[in-house]
Amino acid sequence: MEKQKTEKRVEEFESMAFGLFVHWGLYSQLGKGEWIQRNGRIPAEEYQKLKNTFTAERFDARELARTAKRAGMRYITLTTRHHDGFSLYDTRGLNDYDAPHSPAGRDLVAEFVDACRQEDIVPFFYHTTIDWYEESFVKDFDRYLEYLRQSVEILCTHYGRVGGFWFDGNWNRPEADWKLDELYGTIRKYQPDAIIINNTGMDARGKLAHPEIDSVTFEQGLPNPADRRDASKHVAAEMCYTMNDHWGASSADYNYKSPAELIRVLCHCRKVGTNLLLNVGPNADGTIPKMQEAVLEILGSWMDTYGTAVRDGRPADIAGEGKDFGLRTADGRLYLFLFDLPICGSEHVTVGSGSGRVAAFSGVFDKIQAVRWIDNGQKLPFMQDPENGMLAFHAVGYDYGVNRVVRVAELLR
Repeated sequence: MEKQKTEKRVEEFESMAFGLFVHWGLYSQLGKGEWIQRNGRIPAEEYQKLKNTFTAERFDARELARTAKRAGMRYITLTTRHHDGFSLYDTRGLNDYDAPHSPAGRDLVAEFVDACRQEDIVPFFYHTTIDWYEESFVKDFDRYLEYLRQSVEILCTHYGRVGGFWFDGNWNRPEADWKLDELYGTIRKYQPDAIIINNTGMDARGKLAHPEIDSVTFEQGLPNPADRRDASKHVAAEMCYTMNDHWGASSADYNYKSPAELIRVLCHCRKVGTNLLLNVGPNADGTIPKMQEAVLEILGSWMDTYGTAVRDGRPADIAGEGKDFGLRTADGRLYLFLFDLPICGSEHVTVGSGSGRVAAFSGVFDKIQAVRWIDNGQKLPFMQDPENGMLAFHAVGYDYGVNRVVRVAELLR
């Protein structure tokens, strides 16, 4: 079978590995999630009054970009317009339901893009394809689609080069003609290097719906290795995930995932060549909730140690026992990811203490000279049968006072 072509933009996207999703808009003022207008059955005229109290008084785009960077993320996807139809950017006459016509009085997308560039973060634009504000969505769908295309054209032409567009909503009308050739054609005309993503929702995770798509999506679900042999090009994959149970600000949602769980999820994503897009839902004023900020700080500490392996590694036919797996980089470096190692310490204070365990891997045909932990450089005793691809070594556990959840070893050739 002929090898699929991989576009440079897709290679670069896969190397970003870990991104920040930001759901922020009028709904953030209510603190009950991004779907509160619809799920709360709030009349349109009442909901739209939230525009009059949207101040964005503490939104600091530079600090948002710094927060993502400290977390080891390389890109941010911002909700430029969500389903309620309110835009964080200047719609330039399409309507006045946007941030510049609110008390915020600013083009918040322009601030976001500028801040990303200052911090070497790649800006991506989320944009809804369904709209609870624009009447033509219900009354004249063709007219609505032109409104949508013009909205995207504004984002293509007024903010410089962007990393990509992340659409969401086509699952609302699966049988409709969304005129995607025209929409995607507008992007290719003005932003030829932009990644195009259109979320297929929770019912069609991993589905490739159009040949211009550069990455399939896995919303709120662990990705599987996708079989896209029928695709005309190599297509990336991305899992989008919330820290609790909502995308937008949700002040009474206490069901937070632990940093340990999120580290495991990130590693699982990279095992199958998928990016992780982890969400925050800023408060009404634009600040990130303290819990979410703290989780990002912990993830950033882990990425400081293992980020190179996470970003550079690609799926390899290297399998360990249980959850353990291996990745290979383009230049041939090998990394092994190990889960559930014990902590070395007194049995009186350490649960499941021990000196470590034997880690066995198949698929390692390279002649290995040494195995070492990335975090402290410690070399580990190993045995290898390169002819049959077998490798085993003593995976020393964590020193007392340390538990990195997933530990990464490098194989030196």
